[in-house]
Amino acid sequence: MTEPSPVRYHSEGGIAFIEIDNPPVNALSAAVRQGLSDAVARLAGDADARIAVLFCAGRTFIAGADISEFGKPPVPPILPDVVATLEASVKPIVAALHGTVLGGGLEIALGAHCRVAVPGTRMGLPEVTLGLLPGAGGTQRLPRAVGVEAAIDLITSGRQIDARKALDLGLVDALAEETDPRAAGEAEARRLLAEGRAPRRLSGVPAPAVDADAVHAWRAKVAKSARGQIAPLRALDTIVAGLGLPFADGMAQERQAFTDLMQTPERAALIHAFFAERRAAQQDDLAGVDARPIRRLGIVGGGTMGQGIAASALTAGMDVTLVERDEASAAKAAAGIGKMLDGAVKRGKLDADTASRMQSQVFRAVTSYDPLAQVDLVIEAVFESLEVKQEVFRTLDRVCRPGAVLATNTSYLDVDLIAGATTRPQDVIGLHFFSPANVMRLLEIVVAGKTAPDVTATAFALAKKMGKIGVRSGVCDGFIGNRMMLAYRTAADHLVLDGASPYQVDQAVVALGFPMGPYQVGDLAGLDIGYATRQRKAPTRDPRERVPVFADRLVESGRLGRKTGRGYYLYDDASPQGRPDPEMDGMLAGLRTDLGITPRDFSTEEIQARYMAAMVNEGAKILDEGIAARASDIDVVLLHGYGFPRWKGGPMHWADATGLDSIAADIRRFAAEDPYFWQLSPLLARLAAQGGTLAEPKTGKDAA
Repeated sequence: MTEPSPVRYHSEGGIAFIEIDNPPVNALSAAVRQGLSDAVARLAGDADARIAVLFCAGRTFIAGADISEFGKPPVPPILPDVVATLEASVKPIVAALHGTVLGGGLEIALGAHCRVAVPGTRMGLPEVTLGLLPGAGGTQRLPRAVGVEAAIDLITSGRQIDARKALDLGLVDALAEETDPRAAGEAEARRLLAEGRAPRRLSGVPAPAVDADAVHAWRAKVAKSARGQIAPLRALDTIVAGLGLPFADGMAQERQAFTDLMQTPERAALIHAFFAERRAAQQDDLAGVDARPIRRLGIVGGGTMGQGIAASALTAGMDVTLVERDEASAAKAAAGIGKMLDGAVKRGKLDADTASRMQSQVFRAVTSYDPLAQVDLVIEAVFESLEVKQEVFRTLDRVCRPGAVLATNTSYLDVDLIAGATTRPQDVIGLHFFSPANVMRLLEIVVAGKTAPDVTATAFALAKKMGKIGVRSGVCDGFIGNRMMLAYRTAADHLVLDGASPYQVDQAVVALGFPMGPYQVGDLAGLDIGYATRQRKAPTRDPRERVPVFADRLVESGRLGRKTGRGYYLYDDASPQGRPDPEMDGMLAGLRTDLGITPRDFSTEEIQARYMAAMVNEGAKILDEGIAARASDIDVVLLHGYGFPRWKGGPMHWADATGLDSIAADIRRFAAEDPYFWQLSPLLARLAAQGGTLAEPKTGKDAA
């Protein structure tokens, strides 16, 4: 039996209505593309229709390509041909836009002869975020609609704009008052008929003039923001070069650029990241397990982390009760949350009335645990001390109702030991938010030994509700992200001990594509955090471990980073982002002398090799131990919590692309000078020898 087309056609009153209904986001599948082509052909032969309205059912206009077709050979009709077919229609076609109009969806709209948007519509061409550029005329039609500089901005950034901005730029022709896209399209179509307007085809609009100086400035700006990515600069060049050619030749050049980018490692990495984020929420052992209801949330601790969690929960529509130790602390926490919500209003994430209602009606800061008796889930966000957290959980065990989920926001500590402080360890789970919690999307979901399946399902449901990417982790010191960070930060510290400067290490890491180097990150977070961790581990430290004495020396001298104006870098009004401290070289030289270390030089390549090898090796250990279920989960943690460059896909994807054999060889070479730290992961060694990958490790009989 033939599947019905996702594109419906009917006409009445002189107007043809072309409706796309391909839930959930009306993606441009092969069936949709064919249906659109068929509908345009039908329009041409429909004697009763003088104009057409193209709109979508459901919550959005076309939100982009069909992800199920990624990586597969193209199925005709291809999108550029569909857009050209729409544009060539003798009868005008009005595109009625709502929801999110993205990628190929916006290129479809650009092929129409008129565009009307309902309130709340957002649109953009995000192809560069997948290592590509618009491949169905976006680089050639958009500049003809909005001008060269606006097109460069939108295409090379991949950012979205709202309907008002789109009208100001000329991307849409009208804003509708009604919210129904069909009605909005019909009203615009009848207006065009009354005016007798002929179809306006963007392909026939003369190419706008290209200002060489402006393009030069944009190229410098894009090169800086792209930080090594290929697609944004290729997109810019494709826009500019195409506008100097006849339209058909510009389209051919765009198609060639699109095809070239499809073959790049950058595109493969970005596609990997895209799918890895979606896989992270897929837990096979939770199939059929229902989450517990989570409407009312409790938070213990109103510091920066607690405030961020509260703001994120409020924005997600939850009722929040925050507990602090005294009235002054509660008031301070409430004020901090208010500032965060005000910031969301300024960024357009909330309207002012909603933010005000949240603070007055569904949020309360209190000094007693008693109000937590009615919450569905409570998150502890107090000082990183096992004893302090255990005491909080004893209290929660006594106060909270049966069935409430008890979560700890610990960054490193043993969730099993925290759960053991209660009589209901099955209700306890780790929820490691990343700071600032109202902005950062990553949430490590740490499943303890006795955590009930429905509690784990509830944690993933909470992540989704709060708009976060939940990644499952087992229990170990630091879980996935902080455990890996300790490994690569230790490799960096060894480099500094042995002769590199912190500034040289930071520069090498930034050159890899990270937004900041490890010592810049340390200054930003506060050097006392790492110091406290080292002090906590000191009693059980192996004597073979090399301690970063210089890091302890900085903290003990009161240099805690940005918050004290001095850490590895100096911070003042002249250098708010920091500048190298001229005293650093002398301090390090003295310490090396005291430790009997003869300093040596390191190349940028050697620094990068050691930094990445430590990261990958620890990730392989985490995977081998079952702390992470999938290599892609590790990638998601590093991408969203630690600044790993997205266009490299994550450390595990990067390792597979680089070659596990070469990374294993590097580690063996490094182990010759420090066998304690450079212990090659058994999984990495086996995969390197067998030609396997971390994405699909060979186990059991396959590994034999």
